[in-house]
Amino acid sequence: MAKKSLRQVLQEAKSCVVAPCVYDCASARAVEMVGFPAMMLSGGEVSIAMNGVIDYGFSNLTDLEWITSRISQTSGIPLAADIEDGFGGPLAVYRSARRMVMAGAQALQLEDSSDMEESTQLLPREKYYEKVRAALAAIKGTNCILIARTNADPATELDEGIERCRMAVELGAEMTTVVKLGNLADAKYVASRVPGWKMYPDVRGRNGIQDVTVDDIYPLGFNFMTMHYTLKAAMDGMLEHGKRNFEQQGSLYTCDKTDATGIYGMSATPLFDPQSYMELEGRFSGRKKEYTIVGNQVEEFPAGFVQTPIDDRL
Repeated sequence: MAKKSLRQVLQEAKSCVVAPCVYDCASARAVEMVGFPAMMLSGGEVSIAMNGVIDYGFSNLTDLEWITSRISQTSGIPLAADIEDGFGGPLAVYRSARRMVMAGAQALQLEDSSDMEESTQLLPREKYYEKVRAALAAIKGTNCILIARTNADPATELDEGIERCRMAVELGAEMTTVVKLGNLADAKYVASRVPGWKMYPDVRGRNGIQDVTVDDIYPLGFNFMTMHYTLKAAMDGMLEHGKRNFEQQGSLYTCDKTDATGIYGMSATPLFDPQSYMELEGRFSGRKKEYTIVGNQVEEFPAGFVQTPIDDRL
């Protein structure tokens, strides 16, 4: 079974496609295992996870291209990628988009900020449209989708953001996003004025209630929704285990804890389905081989999670 493109996933979907933000191959694996059909590479979380610095313009194209190629090659679901401001003017955007497509990105989110250090300041409209044209030229003839993003503040600049999105669609962008949307009323206003596919960003909630639901926004043309949770969840788990293991001066807490997978032990290797790799090798060698860690048997892939065929992730 060939891996589907994001465009194909969106075209076949009967409801909003929810795509969590990821930052490396492990977070992508976790998103895929629980059943999400797509994912979004977060530039901010890549900056923290890969370089150890906040999202303040420190990451570059090489960083995003490198991790995009790794995730795209080892995951069975399509990856959209945040390329921030494209790392320069229209020529830089053109080069960035071409390289990200070759790395495996199925969609590119391009924002209209004037400076990554001052992401609330918007580029002049025409400067942004130059970048949109460049990105569209770079992805022409591929399966990649352009997500034209505006950082306009809905409280004071919603009409400006809408105009930028509307023009991006006119230029050829298949999807747009007003990245600071936070309520259903603003979403309805955007939907009434911006045609085409729309992405709802970073759905949030508090006290058990989401700001919006997929059922609210899908009829408005929002067929793609992103959200951040993977890096916070990873840090939460690592800090929980780290505090207990530090107290014990050993890994007993981790080895004994029953977690979401039901697997015991200190290694996450079983979650990456190592025996499927051995089965694939066996097709070439004609020999049956079992994967072990320093001679120790590895648990089976956990039940109740999506087990994507090895052919789609290697």
